[in-house]
Amino acid sequence: MTLKITLLFFGAILAFWISAICGGGASLILIPILNLLLPTSVVPFSLTIGTFTSSASRIVVFKKHINWKIFLWFVPFSVPAVLLGAYLIKYVNPIYLQLIVALFLIANVPQLFISRKKQKKEEKPYPKFILAIIGFVAGFVSGITGAIGLLFNRFYLKYGLSKEEIVATRAANEIFLHLIKLIIYILLGLYSTPALWLGIAIAIATIISSYTVKYILPYLSEFTFRKIGYSAMVISGFVLLISTSDKIMTQDNISFSKNKLNETTINWRKSNFVLEFAIDDGLEIERAILPNELPKNLNQKYLELSTLYDKIFLEKVFQLGEEPNYEFYCYKNDELSKFELE
Repeated sequence: MTLKITLLFFGAILAFWISAICGGGASLILIPILNLLLPTSVVPFSLTIGTFTSSASRIVVFKKHINWKIFLWFVPFSVPAVLLGAYLIKYVNPIYLQLIVALFLIANVPQLFISRKKQKKEEKPYPKFILAIIGFVAGFVSGITGAIGLLFNRFYLKYGLSKEEIVATRAANEIFLHLIKLIIYILLGLYSTPALWLGIAIAIATIISSYTVKYILPYLSEFTFRKIGYSAMVISGFVLLISTSDKIMTQDNISFSKNKLNETTINWRKSNFVLEFAIDDGLEIERAILPNELPKNLNQKYLELSTLYDKIFLEKVFQLGEEPNYEFYCYKNDELSKFELE
C-alpha cells in the first residue's frame, strides 16, 4: 500500500498541474488509477478528499479572480443536486455514468480544430437560467461520480473567462459540493481505510500543485490555454471510455458469440440479442425467444408451421417507435424459409 500511495501522490501532483492548466480534470484523470486500487463505490470518497483540498487551496491562491455572478447562480442549484446524486449512489452503478461522461468528453473533438477567431466569437456569457441548470447537473453528476472538473470545463471556456478566472471560479463553485459529498459519503458508509489514505495522499499533492501552478499560468496564452483544455477533455474521455468499458464487460459478462442462425449475438448478463441495421428498416434489436413467449395468435401459427418444418427458430424484433414483430426461421431439409409476422 505504501508504494501505491507514493505513486498516486506524485501522479496527483502532475494531474492537478494539468488540471489547473486545462481548467479542470484531475479527478477524471485519477479515476482510472483509483479504479485499479479501490472498489468503485469508494472511489468518489478518495477523489472528494483531494478535490476539496484542491478547491480550498486554489481559492486562497486565486481569490481575486473569482467571478461572483457565476458563483451566486451555480452554487444554490448544485447543492440540492449533489445531495440527490450522493443518495442515489447506493442504487445507481457509477460505472455507467462514467461511461456517459467519457462519451460527452470525446464529443469535444471538433473544438480542437476551431480557429482563434471563431473560438473568440463563440465565447459569451450564458443566461442566468443556464447557469442554474448547469449548476444542478454538475452537482448531480458530482454526487455520483465524485468528479465534475473536465465535464463542465467547456462551460467555463465558452463563457469567456480568463484562465485565472476559470481556475478560481470553478474552485469556488465546487468547494461546497465537495464538503457536502464528504459528509454524505461518511454517513452512508461509502468509505474505507485504504480510500482515506489514498485521499489524504491526493490532498497533500493538490496543495503542492495549487501553490506552484500560479508560476506556470502566466506563460500560457488564452488561446493555448483553451486548446489544452479541450485536448485534455478528449484524451480523458478516451482513457475513461477504455477503463469503464473493460469494467462493464467484466461485471456484466458482456461477450459475443454465434447463435443458431449464424448471427453474431451480444451476450449481456443473462440475456443475448442481435443488433441489425438495414437501410430500409433502420436499427433493429432482435432477441431469441421460446414458443411460449409468442402472442396467442402467433402461437397458433407456430403450431401449424411446426407440422410442416423440421425445426423453427423464433426471434422478437424491436424497432424504435414501432410495435415489436416476430421472425420465424423455418428449416425443411436444411433449406430456410423466413416469415415476418406481427
